[in-house]
Amino acid sequence: MPRLRPAERRLRARLEELVASADGVARREADPVGFVHRFPDRADAEVVGLLAATLAFGNVVAIRKSVARVLDALGPRPAEALMLGEAELAARLEGFVHRVYRGPHVATMLANAGRLRAAHGTLGAAFAADLEAAGELREGLARFAERLRGEDAPRGLRHLVSDPRAGSACKRQLLYLRWMVRPADGVDLGLWPVDPARLVMPVDTHVHRIARNLGLTARADASWRTAEEITAALRRFDPADPVKYDFALCHLGVSRDCPSRRDPLKCDACVLRTVCRQWRR
Repeated sequence: MPRLRPAERRLRARLEELVASADGVARREADPVGFVHRFPDRADAEVVGLLAATLAFGNVVAIRKSVARVLDALGPRPAEALMLGEAELAARLEGFVHRVYRGPHVATMLANAGRLRAAHGTLGAAFAADLEAAGELREGLARFAERLRGEDAPRGLRHLVSDPRAGSACKRQLLYLRWMVRPADGVDLGLWPVDPARLVMPVDTHVHRIARNLGLTARADASWRTAEEITAALRRFDPADPVKYDFALCHLGVSRDCPSRRDPLKCDACVLRTVCRQWRR
Protein backbone atom coordinates (compact mmCIF):
# COMPACT_ATOMS: atom_id res chain seq x y z
CA MET A 1 0.00 0.00 0.00
CA PRO A 2 1.48 3.42 -0.93
CA ARG A 3 2.05 5.88 1.89
CA LEU A 4 -1.01 8.14 1.88
CA ARG A 5 -1.24 11.79 2.81
CA PRO A 6 -3.83 12.72 5.49
CA ALA A 7 -6.33 13.96 2.87
CA GLU A 8 -5.92 10.71 0.93
CA ARG A 9 -6.48 8.65 4.08
CA ARG A 10 -9.70 10.53 4.74
CA LEU A 11 -10.88 10.02 1.16
CA ARG A 12 -10.01 6.34 1.23
CA ALA A 13 -11.93 5.87 4.49
CA ARG A 14 -15.03 7.53 3.03
CA LEU A 15 -14.83 5.49 -0.16
CA GLU A 16 -14.51 2.27 1.81
CA GLU A 17 -17.55 3.32 3.84
CA LEU A 18 -19.49 3.98 0.63
CA VAL A 19 -18.63 0.53 -0.75
CA ALA A 20 -19.57 -1.14 2.54
CA SER A 21 -22.92 0.66 2.64
CA ALA A 22 -23.87 -0.18 -0.97
CA ASP A 23 -26.12 -3.27 -1.04
CA GLY A 24 -24.90 -4.65 -4.34
CA VAL A 25 -27.07 -7.75 -4.35
CA ALA A 26 -30.21 -5.67 -3.80
CA ARG A 27 -29.23 -3.08 -6.40
CA ARG A 28 -27.97 -5.38 -9.12
CA GLU A 29 -31.46 -6.15 -10.44
CA ALA A 30 -31.78 -2.47 -11.35
CA ASP A 31 -28.44 -2.76 -13.18
CA PRO A 32 -27.67 -4.56 -16.47
CA VAL A 33 -25.41 -6.95 -14.54
CA GLY A 34 -28.57 -8.42 -13.02
CA PHE A 35 -29.15 -10.34 -16.25
CA VAL A 36 -25.79 -12.07 -15.92
CA HIS A 37 -26.68 -13.48 -12.50
CA ARG A 38 -29.68 -15.28 -13.97
CA PHE A 39 -27.38 -17.71 -15.77
CA PRO A 40 -25.45 -20.08 -13.48
CA ASP A 41 -23.48 -21.63 -16.35
CA ARG A 42 -20.17 -19.80 -16.82
CA ALA A 43 -20.36 -19.99 -20.61
CA ASP A 44 -23.79 -18.40 -20.67
CA ALA A 45 -22.80 -15.79 -18.08
CA GLU A 46 -19.90 -14.41 -20.13
CA VAL A 47 -22.04 -14.22 -23.27
CA VAL A 48 -24.90 -12.49 -21.45
CA GLY A 49 -22.36 -10.15 -19.86
CA LEU A 50 -21.04 -9.16 -23.29
CA LEU A 51 -24.55 -8.45 -24.50
CA ALA A 52 -25.70 -6.56 -21.40
CA ALA A 53 -22.56 -4.43 -21.17
CA THR A 54 -22.42 -3.46 -24.84
CA LEU A 55 -26.10 -2.43 -24.81
CA ALA A 56 -25.67 -0.42 -21.57
CA PHE A 57 -26.13 2.87 -23.39
CA GLY A 58 -28.97 5.25 -22.54
CA ASN A 59 -31.90 4.93 -20.15
CA VAL A 60 -31.71 1.96 -17.76
CA VAL A 61 -35.31 0.93 -18.45
CA ALA A 62 -34.67 0.93 -22.20
CA ILE A 63 -31.40 -0.97 -21.72
CA ARG A 64 -33.08 -3.72 -19.74
CA LYS A 65 -35.89 -3.99 -22.28
CA SER A 66 -33.40 -4.33 -25.14
CA VAL A 67 -31.25 -6.92 -23.35
CA ALA A 68 -34.36 -8.96 -22.56
CA ARG A 69 -35.43 -8.80 -26.22
CA VAL A 70 -32.10 -10.25 -27.41
CA LEU A 71 -32.06 -12.91 -24.70
CA ASP A 72 -35.53 -14.03 -25.75
CA ALA A 73 -34.19 -14.43 -29.29
CA LEU A 74 -31.19 -16.45 -28.09
CA GLY A 75 -33.18 -18.83 -25.94
CA PRO A 76 -32.28 -20.52 -22.63
CA ARG A 77 -28.65 -21.34 -23.59
CA PRO A 78 -27.16 -18.13 -25.03
CA ALA A 79 -23.64 -19.55 -25.46
CA GLU A 80 -24.95 -22.40 -27.62
CA ALA A 81 -27.10 -19.98 -29.63
CA LEU A 82 -24.00 -18.16 -30.86
CA MET A 83 -23.18 -21.19 -32.99
CA LEU A 84 -26.36 -20.71 -35.03
CA GLY A 85 -24.41 -18.41 -37.32
CA GLU A 86 -24.72 -14.76 -38.22
CA ALA A 87 -27.58 -15.16 -40.71
CA GLU A 88 -29.81 -17.03 -38.24
CA LEU A 89 -28.98 -14.62 -35.42
CA ALA A 90 -29.82 -11.66 -37.68
CA ALA A 91 -33.12 -13.30 -38.61
CA ARG A 92 -34.02 -13.77 -34.95
CA LEU A 93 -33.17 -10.12 -34.27
CA GLU A 94 -35.05 -8.72 -37.24
CA GLY A 95 -36.53 -5.33 -36.32
CA PHE A 96 -34.40 -4.97 -33.17
CA VAL A 97 -33.41 -1.37 -32.41
CA HIS A 98 -31.61 0.09 -29.40
CA ARG A 99 -30.52 3.70 -29.83
CA VAL A 100 -28.21 3.62 -32.88
CA TYR A 101 -27.80 -0.17 -32.80
CA ARG A 102 -29.71 -2.55 -35.06
CA GLY A 103 -30.24 -6.28 -35.12
CA PRO A 104 -27.48 -6.93 -37.69
CA HIS A 105 -24.92 -5.11 -35.51
CA VAL A 106 -25.71 -7.28 -32.51
CA ALA A 107 -25.88 -10.43 -34.65
CA THR A 108 -22.41 -9.80 -36.08
CA MET A 109 -20.91 -9.19 -32.65
CA LEU A 110 -22.50 -12.34 -31.22
CA ALA A 111 -21.48 -14.48 -34.19
CA ASN A 112 -17.89 -13.25 -33.85
CA ALA A 113 -18.05 -13.96 -30.12
CA GLY A 114 -19.11 -17.50 -31.03
CA ARG A 115 -16.05 -17.85 -33.27
CA LEU A 116 -13.80 -16.67 -30.43
CA ARG A 117 -15.37 -19.20 -28.08
CA ALA A 118 -14.88 -21.96 -30.65
CA ALA A 119 -11.21 -21.02 -31.09
CA HIS A 120 -10.30 -20.38 -27.43
CA GLY A 121 -12.90 -22.24 -25.38
CA THR A 122 -14.16 -19.11 -23.63
CA LEU A 123 -14.30 -15.38 -24.26
CA GLY A 124 -12.19 -14.97 -21.14
CA ALA A 125 -9.42 -17.09 -22.62
CA ALA A 126 -9.63 -15.10 -25.87
CA PHE A 127 -9.27 -11.80 -24.03
CA ALA A 128 -6.46 -13.14 -21.84
CA ALA A 129 -4.57 -14.17 -25.00
CA ASP A 130 -4.99 -10.70 -26.50
CA LEU A 131 -3.89 -9.09 -23.24
CA GLU A 132 -0.79 -11.27 -22.99
CA ALA A 133 0.16 -10.58 -26.60
CA ALA A 134 -0.37 -6.83 -26.20
CA GLY A 135 1.27 -6.49 -22.80
CA GLU A 136 -1.07 -3.76 -21.56
CA LEU A 137 -4.79 -3.42 -21.10
CA ARG A 138 -5.64 -0.74 -23.63
CA GLU A 139 -4.05 -2.53 -26.59
CA GLY A 140 -5.28 -5.92 -25.39
CA LEU A 141 -8.83 -4.63 -25.22
CA ALA A 142 -8.45 -3.00 -28.64
CA ARG A 143 -7.44 -6.33 -30.17
CA PHE A 144 -10.32 -8.13 -28.47
CA ALA A 145 -12.74 -5.45 -29.73
CA GLU A 146 -11.40 -5.82 -33.28
CA ARG A 147 -12.18 -9.51 -33.22
CA LEU A 148 -15.70 -8.88 -31.93
CA ARG A 149 -16.36 -6.30 -34.67
CA GLY A 150 -14.80 -8.21 -37.54
CA GLU A 151 -13.56 -6.63 -40.75
CA ASP A 152 -15.22 -3.67 -42.47
CA ALA A 153 -17.56 -3.07 -39.54
CA PRO A 154 -20.35 -0.53 -40.21
CA ARG A 155 -20.59 2.61 -38.12
CA GLY A 156 -23.21 1.24 -35.73
CA LEU A 157 -21.12 -1.83 -34.95
CA ARG A 158 -18.02 0.33 -34.45
CA HIS A 159 -19.99 2.30 -31.87
CA LEU A 160 -21.40 -0.84 -30.26
CA VAL A 161 -17.87 -2.23 -29.80
CA SER A 162 -15.69 0.87 -29.68
CA ASP A 163 -11.93 1.09 -30.22
CA PRO A 164 -9.88 2.05 -27.13
CA ARG A 165 -7.13 3.32 -29.42
CA ALA A 166 -9.43 6.15 -30.55
CA GLY A 167 -9.34 7.79 -27.10
CA SER A 168 -12.87 7.03 -25.92
CA ALA A 169 -13.31 5.99 -22.30
CA CYS A 170 -14.86 2.73 -23.63
CA LYS A 171 -17.02 2.62 -20.53
CA ARG A 172 -19.15 -0.34 -21.63
CA GLN A 173 -16.19 -2.55 -22.53
CA LEU A 174 -14.41 -1.73 -19.27
CA LEU A 175 -17.67 -2.44 -17.44
CA TYR A 176 -17.74 -5.89 -19.05
CA LEU A 177 -14.19 -6.52 -17.90
CA ARG A 178 -15.09 -5.46 -14.37
CA TRP A 179 -17.99 -7.90 -14.26
CA MET A 180 -15.91 -10.80 -15.58
CA VAL A 181 -12.59 -10.16 -13.83
CA ARG A 182 -13.20 -8.72 -10.35
CA PRO A 183 -13.57 -11.26 -7.52
CA ALA A 184 -17.11 -12.52 -7.02
CA ASP A 185 -18.83 -10.19 -4.55
CA GLY A 186 -22.51 -10.56 -5.39
CA VAL A 187 -22.22 -8.10 -8.28
CA ASP A 188 -19.04 -8.94 -10.18
CA LEU A 189 -18.39 -12.58 -11.00
CA GLY A 190 -14.63 -13.28 -11.12
CA LEU A 191 -14.86 -15.62 -14.12
CA TRP A 192 -11.83 -14.61 -16.19
CA PRO A 193 -8.12 -15.42 -15.61
CA VAL A 194 -6.99 -11.78 -15.48
CA ASP A 195 -5.46 -9.86 -12.56
CA PRO A 196 -8.02 -7.24 -11.37
CA ALA A 197 -5.11 -4.91 -10.58
CA ARG A 198 -4.82 -4.34 -14.35
CA LEU A 199 -8.37 -3.06 -14.79
CA VAL A 200 -9.30 0.52 -15.65
CA MET A 201 -12.34 2.33 -14.22
CA PRO A 202 -15.46 2.36 -16.43
CA VAL A 203 -16.09 6.12 -16.57
CA ASP A 204 -19.51 7.49 -17.48
CA THR A 205 -20.96 10.93 -16.77
CA HIS A 206 -21.88 9.96 -13.21
CA VAL A 207 -18.49 8.54 -12.25
CA HIS A 208 -16.68 11.39 -14.01
CA ARG A 209 -18.66 14.06 -12.16
CA ILE A 210 -18.22 12.42 -8.75
CA ALA A 211 -14.52 11.80 -9.42
CA ARG A 212 -14.04 15.49 -10.14
CA ASN A 213 -15.90 16.37 -6.94
CA LEU A 214 -13.55 14.10 -5.01
CA GLY A 215 -10.40 15.43 -6.65
CA LEU A 216 -9.60 12.10 -8.36
CA THR A 217 -9.22 13.97 -11.64
CA ALA A 218 -9.31 17.55 -12.88
CA ARG A 219 -9.87 16.56 -16.49
CA ALA A 220 -13.03 17.88 -18.13
CA ASP A 221 -13.49 15.09 -20.68
CA ALA A 222 -14.68 11.53 -20.11
CA SER A 223 -11.84 10.02 -22.14
CA TRP A 224 -9.52 7.04 -21.82
CA ARG A 225 -6.86 9.32 -20.33
CA THR A 226 -9.37 10.49 -17.73
CA ALA A 227 -10.30 6.90 -16.91
CA GLU A 228 -6.62 6.08 -16.45
CA GLU A 229 -6.12 9.12 -14.22
CA ILE A 230 -9.06 8.19 -12.00
CA THR A 231 -7.83 4.60 -11.83
CA ALA A 232 -4.33 5.72 -10.86
CA ALA A 233 -5.78 7.76 -8.00
CA LEU A 234 -7.90 4.84 -6.79
CA ARG A 235 -4.99 2.43 -7.17
CA ARG A 236 -3.27 4.31 -4.33
CA PHE A 237 -6.15 3.21 -2.09
CA ASP A 238 -6.26 -0.41 -3.29
CA PRO A 239 -3.47 -1.42 -5.69
CA ALA A 240 -4.83 -4.96 -6.04
CA ASP A 241 -8.40 -3.97 -6.90
CA PRO A 242 -8.69 -0.30 -7.90
CA VAL A 243 -12.06 -0.55 -9.68
CA LYS A 244 -13.91 -2.04 -6.71
CA TYR A 245 -15.31 1.45 -6.05
CA ASP A 246 -17.05 1.67 -9.44
CA PHE A 247 -20.43 0.07 -8.64
CA ALA A 248 -21.01 2.19 -5.54
CA LEU A 249 -19.87 5.43 -7.19
CA CYS A 250 -21.91 4.86 -10.33
CA HIS A 251 -25.10 4.03 -8.44
CA LEU A 252 -24.61 7.05 -6.22
CA GLY A 253 -25.00 9.12 -9.39
CA VAL A 254 -27.63 7.01 -11.16
CA SER A 255 -29.89 7.08 -8.08
CA ARG A 256 -29.51 10.89 -7.99
CA ASP A 257 -28.37 10.62 -4.37
CA CYS A 258 -25.40 12.63 -5.65
CA PRO A 259 -27.04 15.56 -7.48
CA SER A 260 -25.39 17.69 -10.13
CA ARG A 261 -25.63 20.71 -7.85
CA ARG A 262 -25.13 21.09 -4.13
CA ASP A 263 -28.31 19.98 -2.37
CA PRO A 264 -28.23 20.18 1.45
CA LEU A 265 -31.04 17.64 1.83
CA LYS A 266 -29.21 14.97 -0.16
CA CYS A 267 -25.63 15.98 0.44
CA ASP A 268 -25.97 16.09 4.22
CA ALA A 269 -26.71 12.33 4.26
CA CYS A 270 -23.87 11.38 1.89
CA VAL A 271 -20.88 9.50 3.32
CA LEU A 272 -18.64 11.42 0.91
CA ARG A 273 -19.79 14.83 2.09
CA THR A 274 -16.68 15.66 4.13
CA VAL A 275 -14.34 14.90 1.21
CA CYS A 276 -16.48 16.40 -1.57
CA ARG A 277 -15.27 19.65 -3.13
CA GLN A 278 -18.78 20.48 -4.32
CA TRP A 279 -20.04 20.38 -0.74
CA ARG A 280 -17.13 22.42 0.59
CA ARG A 281 -17.91 25.18 -1.91
